[in-house]
Amino acid sequence: MEWYLKVIKNYVEFSGRARRTEYWMFILFNILASIVLAILESIVGIAPALSGLYSLFILLPSLAVGVRRLHDTGRSGLWLLIGFIPFIGAIILLVFFCQDSEDNNQYGPNPKVF
Repeated sequence: MEWYLKVIKNYVEFSGRARRTEYWMFILFNILASIVLAILESIVGIAPALSGLYSLFILLPSLAVGVRRLHDTGRSGLWLLIGFIPFIGAIILLVFFCQDSEDNNQYGPNPKVF
């Protein structure tokens, strides 16, 4: 939960770097929250309004942590746009997001050190 809240607090911070742990814990929590919301909506029998609101709420923090994660691997945040290429773009981004941090790069010091 600490990693999730850290990303939410830095929701407009597109500069800097995000460790793999920060990124993947945020993604894991989002997946779990989406599953819980979907189950709740199905039990109560309402339209997917809660899921839609949650998706809108989490959109900007997701973009920000994705850009910071790319910065941690030494890439520009513009690489997120490759995700618009069906299938191949998602695979390339997955590889980038799984890579280890660079030591010191143009986006700041290695966050693993702190």
